[in-house]
This record gives sequence, structure tokens and C-alpha cells, in this order.
Amino acid sequence: MTQAGTAEVPKATLYSYFRSSCAWRVRLGLLLKGMSRIPYEYKAINIVKGEQFTEEFTKLNPLQLVPVLEIDGVKLVDSIAILQYLEERFPDKRPLLPKDLVQRAHIHQVVFLIASNIQPLQNTQILPVIEAKLGKEERLKWAQYSIAKGFTALERILEKTAGKYCFGDMVTLADVVLSPQLANAIRFQLDMAPYPTIQRVGQALNELPEVKASAPANQPDAPNL
Repeated sequence: MTQAGTAEVPKATLYSYFRSSCAWRVRLGLLLKGMSRIPYEYKAINIVKGEQFTEEFTKLNPLQLVPVLEIDGVKLVDSIAILQYLEERFPDKRPLLPKDLVQRAHIHQVVFLIASNIQPLQNTQILPVIEAKLGKEERLKWAQYSIAKGFTALERILEKTAGKYCFGDMVTLADVVLSPQLANAIRFQLDMAPYPTIQRVGQALNELPEVKASAPANQPDAPNL
């Protein structure tokens, strides 16, 4: 088994769904860490068709969620845990966290603002339940409300911290988590006018080749439209 911190770069297997924002975080993190030079295997799990509920996948992740990353002989099943592992496993490959302890804490605050307080409220576990009970219109309203509430707080934070990206001109884990969430906001037709800083950072992120390559439309399981 490859030891963390060694120079050898392992092969990896990513279980993903093209539209999953959590899986998108990991795809983006892998690319930013230079994993495009490594032939990691992409295994599509269609969560709309319920492939995450199969016995085979449940053995990989008892929570029946994507993403799952197999790397270094270990299995990791949470997007933030995976990103943190990649950051510590490959510290010299485009660091996504600064060395300063306080700055790292501020970045983690934004990461969890999105990963814990926005995305889980508008994901595929919540929205179908709302639609079944209240209808499609309320489903959309709930998604918009959940994202808007979080973005209102995030905008205030980024007004003080953002440069080109969320924290100055360095791409950090905060940007890795923001980029997919911003795409969700657009998909759910959220009015972005109240969030000019988020919009500006998002536009800069969208210019990165890694963001483009990791986007849902460019994944092997994306439908041909």
C-alpha cells in the first residue's frame, strides 16, 4: 500500500454521477491536484435510476451516496474527507490550503457553510420528498430558498475575503466547493443579482480548465444532448 506523503502517485477509482455536486467537488479536486496525468478509473453510478442502492455499491458506501474514491488501497466516501485526504496526500501539488492556521480555519468555514448548510438541503434526498408532498413548484421554491439563505451569508463573508477567488488570488478548497454549488444555483434559476461577489468569483473559476473539465457536461455518463 502506498504511504501518505510519498512521491509515488497511485491509480484511483472514482464512483461518480455526472450531475452530483459532491462528486463534482472531487473531480475538480483531483484535476487541481494534477490527477489528470494519472489514469484514474471513472465508474458511473446513476443515482436517478437507483444504482446507489444495489448491494454491490452499498458495500462500498453504506450511506448509498456518491462520491466514493478508492486510492492508496483505502476507500473514502465523503467529498470533504476525500478533498482533505488529497490535500494532505499531495501537499506539494497545487496546495489548496495556505499554511496559516487562521486562514485555513476561515476557508474551512466557507467549505462547511456550503457543504453542510446549503447543498444537503437541495439535494436528491430532500427535493423528491418535497415534490411528492407539495408539488414541483414548491420543490423549486425550496431549492431557491435554501441556496439563497446560504448565499446571503456567503456573500457577506466573501466581500471581505475575496480577490480573484474566494480567498485572495489562490484557488482553495472553498473554491472547489463553491463552483458546483454555484452551478446548482443557476440550475434552480436563483436570482443571482444580490450576490455580485459570488458571481465574480464564479466567473473567474469558470475560466479554469480544471473547472471546465470537471463540469457535468464533460463526464462520461453525461447524456448526449
